[in-house]
Amino acid sequence: MQSWSGASVPELPGQAPQLRLYDSADRQVRPVSPGPTATMYVCGITPYDATHLGHAATYLAFDLIHRMWLDSGHQVHYVQNITDIDDPLFERAARDGVHWRDLGERETQLFREDMSALRVLPPRDYVAATDAIDEVIELVEKMLASGAAYVVDDAEFPDVYFRADATAQFGYESGYDQDTMRALFAERGGDPDRPGKADPLDALVWQAAREGEPSWDSPFGPGRPGWHIECSAIALTRLGMGFDVQGGGSDLIFPHHEFSAAHAESVTAQRRFARHYVHAGMIGWDGHKMSKSLGNLVLVSGLRSDGVDPGAIRLGLFEGHYRADRSWSPRVLTDAQQRLARWRAAVALPAGPAAADVLARVRRYLADDLDTPKALAALDGWCTDALEYGGHDEQAPKLVAAAVDALLGIAL
Repeated sequence: MQSWSGASVPELPGQAPQLRLYDSADRQVRPVSPGPTATMYVCGITPYDATHLGHAATYLAFDLIHRMWLDSGHQVHYVQNITDIDDPLFERAARDGVHWRDLGERETQLFREDMSALRVLPPRDYVAATDAIDEVIELVEKMLASGAAYVVDDAEFPDVYFRADATAQFGYESGYDQDTMRALFAERGGDPDRPGKADPLDALVWQAAREGEPSWDSPFGPGRPGWHIECSAIALTRLGMGFDVQGGGSDLIFPHHEFSAAHAESVTAQRRFARHYVHAGMIGWDGHKMSKSLGNLVLVSGLRSDGVDPGAIRLGLFEGHYRADRSWSPRVLTDAQQRLARWRAAVALPAGPAAADVLARVRRYLADDLDTPKALAALDGWCTDALEYGGHDEQAPKLVAAAVDALLGIAL
């Protein structure tokens, strides 16, 4: 699958500090210690609707990590999937009277355009679930052979399920108790009441073919992948076990990330799928939950069509910490547009105050679990000084513009 175009990233002078991120499994902020090539897997979209600000906030958070690694001198192997085969896609295609592949391709292209406009650095591997069927089948075979999965005794639909107790550490990523896991499993795509399962929490890894749905041949019967296993298979084949960061929105902690990790751990006999599990908070609208059912989604493409500068969208989402559930509103957008205008006016000056200190502070704040509010405040301070008091350093405005571009992804 083709990714999107990415802007070049300026090189900055000086030394970047080590990145520290909150790990959902360890429940603490701790250092990220990649090798020469930093590795990251971030769950992609199910392409049945346009990119909204909740999606954008998630991918911008991991774009910051990507940029911080580049600033530290690492190569980055970033992998992202597209869940281009799933029930919501089929349901929306049937509602709209289009083929599910056409819908998926259309919305994936819109997502690419949104990510390119937002200057999100593209993944090296952008992989559709339908392009990873063979990898999924191989993984399911291994799970069946090891006893980590089983076929439901159902003559009509012999689905394959993963045993939630197949790994001794299941539940370590979320830290949730059984009641919480069961409640979230039911809410987020699980099927706890499916007859024939050994345990309500057992997760579908291969759904036997249903009439009217696409299917692929496999040794255990025609069908299609479950949700979680596509990410396990794609990450294992591109990055292997123990990659640096698995990421996504906080709503993916359970069941999606818990199971995708457990699937891989069950066949490799290794303790930990990723070295860091990192999750971004949810975005609301003017104090309310943003959701399709409420009809209050703010679409990136809609903002772009209204002429909103993508740099202002980034700044508005960076106003809050990436892990915090936060709200978008007209005020957030207005403040971001005014901030962007001030920054551009400041870096357009022929000279300004020395900028080495503000570069060091922005790096330090971002390295401390992506503290964008402090980074923005540091840049606000330099811009205010430049606009109100001037300065004599002719290179300072260029350095600040390059820092904002390289580290925050905003073109001034």
